[in-house]
Amino acid sequence: MSEPLVCAVDVGTGSARAGVLDSTGRLLGRGEHPILMNRPSADHAEHDSEDIWSAVCAAVRAALSVSGAAPESIVGIGFDATCSLVARDTAGRQLTLSSTGEARWDTIVWLDHRAIAEADECTATGHAVLDHAGGVMSPEMQAPKLMWVKRHLPESWQAAGHFFDLADFLTYRASGSLARSQCTLACKWTFLAHAEPGWQRDFSMPSACPSCRRMAACRIGRSPSEPTSVRSRRRRPANSA
Repeated sequence: MSEPLVCAVDVGTGSARAGVLDSTGRLLGRGEHPILMNRPSADHAEHDSEDIWSAVCAAVRAALSVSGAAPESIVGIGFDATCSLVARDTAGRQLTLSSTGEARWDTIVWLDHRAIAEADECTATGHAVLDHAGGVMSPEMQAPKLMWVKRHLPESWQAAGHFFDLADFLTYRASGSLARSQCTLACKWTFLAHAEPGWQRDFSMPSACPSCRRMAACRIGRSPSEPTSVRSRRRRPANSA
């Protein structure tokens, strides 16, 4: 049996990168593939999540090729990504988050600043969750982006089945698991991993009614997983790496 290896994937603003590493952390092979970005207006930046997944697969295949490793030697894969918001409908299909209405643009990029007013609302609450976010809410975080979607794209809000941080979307796409990383929830969604309960119900979407808060909680995910936990396997899709 060949030496067990791991694959690390990082999705940035303009590309997906993948590396194959051995148990000592030595990089054996690296691959990179560009991703698309749509800029319909000055403060709006959008990705196509299926384009991102295709780029991830291409980067992983390239890294494997450079490393010379057999696919079956990869015993685990991990994902890291920007603070970008991905939407899927109840059937798992792409759901537009774009002012253009195009379904393919289903991801609000981290650098998008359409939700400045919503971020200011969050900051004005003075809530304790802000103590763990520098004291202010950035429009690049997920909560104000979600508030913007509810206000400006009501059809997408009603049709949404899932909202993912991009890193959690990639884990979902690879494994089928809807569990969310405790790390992404704490760093990007204001989840307090050290508190019980972790979700502060008196803060989530401060301008929303209680029913909307419950709806958002269901779509964001109520099952945070520990950083060292392993998601379940599933059969690899035909277009996977």
